[in-house]
Amino acid sequence: MMKYWFIFNKDLLLLQKDKEGTYTIPFQEECPVTLQPSHTIHNITPLVCDDGTSYPVKAIRIDTPMDREGYEMIGLRQSYHLIPLHLYNKAGKCEEILYWDEQTRFCGCCGAPMELSTDISKKCTQCGKEIWPALATAIIVLIRRGDEVLLVKAKNFKRDYYGLVAGFVETGESLEETVKREVMEETGLEISNIRYFGSQPWPYPCGLMIGFTADYIAGKIHIQEEELKTAGWFTRDNMPPIPEKLSIARKLIDDWLAKS
Repeated sequence: MMKYWFIFNKDLLLLQKDKEGTYTIPFQEECPVTLQPSHTIHNITPLVCDDGTSYPVKAIRIDTPMDREGYEMIGLRQSYHLIPLHLYNKAGKCEEILYWDEQTRFCGCCGAPMELSTDISKKCTQCGKEIWPALATAIIVLIRRGDEVLLVKAKNFKRDYYGLVAGFVETGESLEETVKREVMEETGLEISNIRYFGSQPWPYPCGLMIGFTADYIAGKIHIQEEELKTAGWFTRDNMPPIPEKLSIARKLIDDWLAKS
C-alpha cells in the first residue's frame, strides 16, 4: 500500500523533487531510505485527501542526511514554502511525535525504560505509568493603539525582524491572564478588550500558539531586557521587517494591516 514517508535527520526533512522542480513528501510503498535496527518507524494519524482517500503516514529519524538524486533534505521551516500546507502540517506532527519519543525513553517515576503502548502513548515497563505527548502552550498578542500596533524585537529572534509579545502559559493561569501578565512583564503596558484570534501548532519542538488581539489602555514602554531588544509603536506606513508567513504572528499582523 502507498504511504507517506516523513523522514527527518535532526531538523532536516526529506523531500522528493521532480524534474520540474516541484517538491513533495515521498509517497511510495517502501521506505526510500535503508533502515537500521536502531530506527523506529512511528505510525502517525493517516493523511486524508480532499477526495476522502486515506493514506498511512510513517515518521522516522535517521542518523545521517540522505544524499540521493531526486531527493533533498530541507529544514522543516523552509519546507513551508515548498510543499502543500496539509503536508507541512503533517510534517510538523511527525516531528513532534519523534521529539516526544526521544525525550521520554525512561519513566519519570521509577526510571525504567518506556515502551510504546499506542501510536501516541507510552507505558513504563516496570511500574506501568502511562504518558502522552505534552504541549508547551503559549500566547501571542497583537496590541492596537489607534492606528498603531505594538511590535517587539525579541532577543531569541534569529533574524532581524519585529514580532509580537508572546510567552508561555503558567500553571493556574487562564489564557487571558497570561496575555495580561506577559504584556505587563515585557512592556509595562496595560491592555483591555482581549479577544481570541486563532491558534497554530508550532512544532519547534512541541508548541501550541494561541493568538489574541487587545487594545492599549495606558503606560509607557519599559522593555524587559532579559527578553526583548526593543519595542515600539508602528503605523501601516512605517512597518519594519516582520515574520514570515508561516507564523501566526504574521497572520495577526496581516489581519491588522488589512483592516487598517
